[in-house]
Amino acid sequence: MLLKVHTFSRKVFSSLLHCPGLGVTCLGMGKSLIQQLPCRNFHVSCQRCTMMPSWVIDRYGKNDVLRFTNNMMFPLINFPNEVIIKVHAASLNPIDVNMRSGYGAAAIRMKRDPLHITSTGSEFPLTLGRDVSGVVMECGLDVKYFRPGDEVWAAVPPWKQGTLSEFVLASGNEISKKPRCLSHTQAASLPYAGLTAWSAIRHAGGLNQDNCSNKRVLIFGAAGGVGTFAIQLMKAWGAHVTAVCSQDASELVKRLGADDVIDYKSGSVEEQLKTLPLFDFILDNVGGSTEKWAPDFLKKWSGATYVSLITPFLVNMDRLGVADGMLRTGMTFGSKTFKHLCKGVHYRWAFFAPSGPYLDEIADLVDAGKIHPVIDQVFSFSDVPKAFQKMEEGHARGKTVINVTDK
Repeated sequence: MLLKVHTFSRKVFSSLLHCPGLGVTCLGMGKSLIQQLPCRNFHVSCQRCTMMPSWVIDRYGKNDVLRFTNNMMFPLINFPNEVIIKVHAASLNPIDVNMRSGYGAAAIRMKRDPLHITSTGSEFPLTLGRDVSGVVMECGLDVKYFRPGDEVWAAVPPWKQGTLSEFVLASGNEISKKPRCLSHTQAASLPYAGLTAWSAIRHAGGLNQDNCSNKRVLIFGAAGGVGTFAIQLMKAWGAHVTAVCSQDASELVKRLGADDVIDYKSGSVEEQLKTLPLFDFILDNVGGSTEKWAPDFLKKWSGATYVSLITPFLVNMDRLGVADGMLRTGMTFGSKTFKHLCKGVHYRWAFFAPSGPYLDEIADLVDAGKIHPVIDQVFSFSDVPKAFQKMEEGHARGKTVINVTDK
């Protein structure tokens, strides 16, 4: 019988042990007490744990490694600041496709297991997906701002099990109340891309609603998830935005507020930019050769900043190992920073950072009508492999969303 109680969440188990007058006798009250507990319909036996449907991978590779299972372990609250969320909708980001192929495995494995207690490959079966919009099912004892039944959204960090599942575990400081004006499908399109853009603009770029008015901003890769969010955020803060994208996405970025649009297919972007005034801030979602010439279009010695989201950090750690990869990355970043500083501009890298408080601020902007979700296509939960295939094709106009529960 003790094994049966153990399969319940720690919160329920704790409440049993602390019932006045019951003590350990609760453990012997039989099946009737268990059936009355306010919890999900668990499978309770020592051989069979509570399971849920999920899309997982058992090894890194191409799209054929994706596997649907009804037997993924139900998440349990292990720390008092955690919550369990019933997933209504999720979405895909480029990092999901890259992680499926093994990108960043060394760094993410180190984050999961810094003391190397478990063996290589212990992350499998691995659930992908970072964005979630859903309903809180259970809260840890230290979670004060949320309760079961709250509609929330979040971006779950890459070192945790992902959101392409019926339920997902998140920390209380990673979640936020879902914007009231959005459905779960719409809300799931924003958190990861929004927080990545927020990190690049607010932290790396040093821009905010108080100092952004009339600043000239240039965005490469403006039609993707991060780009469409960044355009709207910059316009909400009063900046002048120039967007670089293909001609078929020009109407979209104009509708989002871009003041100038440059079609990278119609000729040299470098030559087209020479006809425009210099910029105060550049956000680069493309990388590659762009980094060699784009910083030249910043205002010199004025505090102007170039921020790239394409960094060698995870690639170096995968290729060279954790220690050598970090050393190589540090040397690369230091040399680039110094070289650009000598030219009178700042050079930065930006990374996604999970944050419930920043999602609160984003939710306020969404509810105020200043930021809108941009969704390229919505897939059902049974079509997750098709959604990954769509992501791999590239040139998305906004986000690819997965409806996990049919509504």
